[in-house]
Amino acid sequence: MSASLWGILGYAAGLIVLGAWIGRRVDAAGSFFVADRKLGPVLLFSTILAANLGAGTTVGAAGLAYRDGLSAWWWVGSAGIGTILLAIWVGPRIWRIAARHGLLTMGDYLELRYGRSVRLLIAGLLWFATLTIVSGQLIAMAEIVSVVAGSPRWVGALIGGIVVIVYFSAGGLVASAWVNLVQLVVLLAGFAIAIPWALADIGGWAAIEAVAERTSPDYLSLWQGGASGWVYLALLAPAFIISPGLVQKVYGAVDARTVRTGLLAAGVALVLFAFAPTLLGMIARVYDPALASREQALPMLLATALPPALGLLGLAAVFSAEVSSADAGLFMLSTSLSKDLYKGFLRPEATSRQVLRAARGAAIAGGALAVLLALWLESVIASLTIFYSVLSVSLFVPVAAGLHSRRAGVPEALAGIGAGLAALAAVRIFAPADAPALLDRTLIGLIVSAAAFGLVALARARRRGG
Repeated sequence: MSASLWGILGYAAGLIVLGAWIGRRVDAAGSFFVADRKLGPVLLFSTILAANLGAGTTVGAAGLAYRDGLSAWWWVGSAGIGTILLAIWVGPRIWRIAARHGLLTMGDYLELRYGRSVRLLIAGLLWFATLTIVSGQLIAMAEIVSVVAGSPRWVGALIGGIVVIVYFSAGGLVASAWVNLVQLVVLLAGFAIAIPWALADIGGWAAIEAVAERTSPDYLSLWQGGASGWVYLALLAPAFIISPGLVQKVYGAVDARTVRTGLLAAGVALVLFAFAPTLLGMIARVYDPALASREQALPMLLATALPPALGLLGLAAVFSAEVSSADAGLFMLSTSLSKDLYKGFLRPEATSRQVLRAARGAAIAGGALAVLLALWLESVIASLTIFYSVLSVSLFVPVAAGLHSRRAGVPEALAGIGAGLAALAAVRIFAPADAPALLDRTLIGLIVSAAAFGLVALARARRRGG
């Protein structure tokens, strides 16, 4: 095996040891789910930012920039905008509700606000949809291992799956928060060194401009180019405002001020970081304009265009990003199955230790299924698009409306969820491939979901008034 692969494996082993060491003290569901609500601004910032810097924001975003140019910024930039809105709008409100009622999951909030039927529906949807986000991280890890060692996809997916399953199932949010802090330092250091080195090596910005002249007049447009651009705002911003994985990390904050400070810092950092994978993807286009897979752009650049030591740091940085986002996905999977389904419906009398065992078992089962799914899905972006679309159109309207209206109930929530998913599927099936950006399926799904929610609320209000 190459020195780079040995380095990545050693780094992965270190993450496992750190997570297992921290997790040895976790023996109750409250610690596993919300870190006993003791996360300060630094740990909340690091675990939110690390969770958001994953396969989509590194390998996926660089692949989009390789193909479409500067407009790929919107893939990560939209996530940053959504995180900022979570900081100043949804985050503090939902933290207060969670602290007052002892909520541990998004399902707890949905049951408190709408009832058990809505909780069960969303839990089932998210459990299957979240598998795609974990598999997306594993696909990116597989691409790294493939570029470094020339191994088949299943090898890299299996390595990544083992790392995430072991350290997360050991300690939940407590282990995740501390391991994420280490991962974040490695990631930011790797990218901070790789970008100026690689840009100088190709001869500066002029080399990218030369590629733009040969490819597309929109390659250097920030607003829109190719299939990328502002339309990602509809797909990603709502998902990052109400993502159960992020909201449940918010529950772990020590107070509302920590929520605002930690999330706002993470959102601003994401907006700025969005330029990093974009630049690296465009630089990779200069190095090799004919890659078989655009999502090999970043691993290829780090493995071949940089000196070995810098390349290894960069590869470890990307591996960190994928692992940190994969554990956020496992967080959603394990908490949804153990708290929302197991304790919420199957065994309401389950003790804290029994729920903890169920959460760890769910993390292991979910990780194994995600490995299998990673072998089937085509790309990082394809897997993440499925997740973000389903998340946005099913959850955004009920959660956001529920924070501001006490009158809306189960009929409104079910109407919004059902109509949004139906519209998402209809546009996906019937819209032509070259449809304008305003026919984006997630945008249409959100509009239809909000309209259905509002119409049912209006009808019920008139019935009460009549």
